[in-house]
Amino acid sequence: MTRAHSISENERPICLDLTRLLSRTGLVHTGVDRVEWAYLEWCLSLDRAIYGLFRSAFGYVLLDRSGLAFAHQHLRAADWGDPDLLSRFALKLSPQRRAAETALRKRAIARSTPARLARMLRRAFPDDVLYLNTGHSNLTRRVFGAFKSLKTAQCVVLIHDMIPLDWPDHQRDGTVEAFEKRMRIVSQYADALICNSQQTRADAERHMTRFGRVPDAIVAHLGVDIPNTPDVRLPDVPAPYVISIGTIEPRKNHAFLLDLWEDWSGSSESSPPYLVICGNRGWKNEDVFARLDGVKASGLPILEFNGLDDAQMMGLMKGAEAALFPSLAEGYGLPQVEAFALGVPVICGDLDIYREVLGEFPVYAETSNAYVWRTEIEKLLQKDSDDRGRVGNDQARFTPPQWAAHFNLVLKHFG
Repeated sequence: MTRAHSISENERPICLDLTRLLSRTGLVHTGVDRVEWAYLEWCLSLDRAIYGLFRSAFGYVLLDRSGLAFAHQHLRAADWGDPDLLSRFALKLSPQRRAAETALRKRAIARSTPARLARMLRRAFPDDVLYLNTGHSNLTRRVFGAFKSLKTAQCVVLIHDMIPLDWPDHQRDGTVEAFEKRMRIVSQYADALICNSQQTRADAERHMTRFGRVPDAIVAHLGVDIPNTPDVRLPDVPAPYVISIGTIEPRKNHAFLLDLWEDWSGSSESSPPYLVICGNRGWKNEDVFARLDGVKASGLPILEFNGLDDAQMMGLMKGAEAALFPSLAEGYGLPQVEAFALGVPVICGDLDIYREVLGEFPVYAETSNAYVWRTEIEKLLQKDSDDRGRVGNDQARFTPPQWAAHFNLVLKHFG
């Protein structure tokens, strides 16, 4: 809930791109969605003029603070009402998206066709504006060109990762080319980048050097918001259990965990705990999907949950003995940070991004050595609950990165 505001006339207005969140209305938020959501809530907390821009099926829509507050209220619940006649012609959109565009158009302070976007922005921002794009959507020459037609404007893009370019074989068909096209446009037109880690910054600079231009960049680690879960209804899971959270796609390496559980269950030495896999099914992972479909018949202690919301996933995480992440690559690793914030131990692959964000708190184990993973899980199952989430001889507690620090850096450099 936002507080009352006295808008400062001396601070540049902020225009946040909401195209990604609008496209995800009514769906469970991914990591990228959650970052854009955090930016929306941050903007609503500021004592300055704030706006939202999104690309609709029929052009661009500009919202003021009131419109942003309305969007914030309805984006997750997706209780938009009925679509109007215009939106009914947008046959490629989901019913929820059609209804959302109808509701937000009614609250727009300005609308434009694509050809008139620059004119709309010049009227709305005659002096200055900071355009923030955090969702990797709406990154087009038209949008950047329209903002650059203003007297003074700064276009800043948050880069989550460059994984599609570094792991192309693990992406959906067509997505690599689309991602590279967007990043080439960012390389050419963005005034500055916000990178969620030093690794992301290095990866972005490596690729954008190849593209011909590297915008200035800052590094600001993402914060963590742990939802309150006292009344959330959780799936019934036998204890003890361990958990893995993330879209079920090749990069997350669920196949490794399935192999580990099959071998462990066939051992006479001990029985594995339940493995709880939380995440929607992704792409190019048909073999893993088939194995998950056969879990019940096989009797393996593995449970798969799709479509859980943040509160449900955090509730299950809180009750886990450990969180397992055998990923081959990560852009940041919000679930890993959230696990430590909840006091849940983490076993993960030895990736540079984990070292940067999580330090020495995880148990690092190579995914080429299943025996080490099993041994470390068994150790955690025997560990006293008071030691969960601690590391090292001094038994230090993990302090998760905070959104306040992230946004302070953003305002320091671009505010």
